[in-house]
Amino acid sequence: MRKRTQSRECALKILYQAELTRRSIHLAAEKFWGEFKVIDENIETFTSRLTSGIEKNLDKIDNKISGHATNWQLKRMAVIDRNVLRIGVFELLHTVDIPPKVTINEAVELAKKYGDLESSKFVNGILDKIHKLDVAPKNTK
Repeated sequence: MRKRTQSRECALKILYQAELTRRSIHLAAEKFWGEFKVIDENIETFTSRLTSGIEKNLDKIDNKISGHATNWQLKRMAVIDRNVLRIGVFELLHTVDIPPKVTINEAVELAKKYGDLESSKFVNGILDKIHKLDVAPKNTK
């Protein structure tokens, strides 16, 4: 498995743990890394980039998801779906070194692996909207 894919899985686990334990993402990450043996420093570095970026921009990310999730309230989404979306939205809005198609594909694969039967379609639909309406227009200017 590729390192960034592994990093995204670690980030999802940290975000999931933060929500279930009602800890900050930072504290959940500390606990996660205390229990998980890092095989590669690049995995921990990219995971940290994702989780700290999501924590710093959480309100903006959640507002973006809510704005594009027609007929869905953020708090009513499955925890996995919500956190996969947070990772995807953070990457779409705050990383220039990851192509949007890669971000969306990785998020869909995470949703397939950890979500329910409809998670991948749900995640793909919202991230695709955000990409087409918010990200792509900026890149064409």
